[in-house]
Amino acid sequence: MDLKQLRYFSAVCEAKSFVHAAERINMAQPPLSRAIQNLEQEIGVTLIDRTVRPLELTEAGRFLYEQGQRLLQRADEIKQSTRALGKTRRQFFNIGFVGSTLYGFLPSIIRRFKAEFPDVEVGLSEMITLQQQEALLARRIDVGFGRLELGEHPDIVRRTIHNEPLVLAVPREHALRSASTVWLEQVATEPFILYPSKPRPSFADQVLDLFTRHKLKPKVVLEANEIQTALGLVAANIGVTLVPQSVSRLRLGDVVFLSLADSEILSPVIMGFRRDNDTELLRAIIGYAELELQHANSDKPAKKTSTLKVGR
Repeated sequence: MDLKQLRYFSAVCEAKSFVHAAERINMAQPPLSRAIQNLEQEIGVTLIDRTVRPLELTEAGRFLYEQGQRLLQRADEIKQSTRALGKTRRQFFNIGFVGSTLYGFLPSIIRRFKAEFPDVEVGLSEMITLQQQEALLARRIDVGFGRLELGEHPDIVRRTIHNEPLVLAVPREHALRSASTVWLEQVATEPFILYPSKPRPSFADQVLDLFTRHKLKPKVVLEANEIQTALGLVAANIGVTLVPQSVSRLRLGDVVFLSLADSEILSPVIMGFRRDNDTELLRAIIGYAELELQHANSDKPAKKTSTLKVGR
């Protein structure tokens, strides 16, 4: 499956007609129909119900259309950015990150970087930690900020630059909403929302491991792909979930964030970069990260803590 096939499929979906779609993209109708048939054969499912007029998508077709639109939009953004970069001859620095780091110190690092290097084009790519490693090795990103503790790699340097407690997110009207702290045993008795459901390994597996190490088993009622979805489900009173403390800065009206009483279970933020990258831009990013670490650790008394190796 390639982008051309997705564009053909998208045109048919929007026109709800092979004839009108062919006119829109300036091609004959028979080869367009064959292209969609080839796409269905490649995937192994029917995407379009041809027995009705106008044409309707099957469930699989609707899913492919929604996901395909995201891919096509991203491809267009990449093309436009590449064209602009080529015309301006500006340097390009790409940062990979897991979504939860945007609630913490990462925005501050990006602001510092853009202020010091205004002529550098900054790219931001949201990706899980495992994808960051692949992107670093393929030189698609210059630095990554993740939460998953991966094994050593000869070509990648990793530094834990921050640790933050996990907190419990509960609905606003929850019975525990006024508690100053909550024990993990209490969390295990609540309907629990686990995220992300995929890909794995990720934060989900680390949270499950947390309960296992305390000889507990959470009552998982639903799995979500994104942290925002998980919090929305919490707000809807579907269940509770664990999130990094920085997420509580969102101040959601329908969600209350509670500290855990068991121990200070920490979620690391890990910076990764290629060992052979010694550019001024990367050195600046490392410097900003070290400043953020110093700030986070200032005025904090030393204490013995356990660290949860949090993924995604």
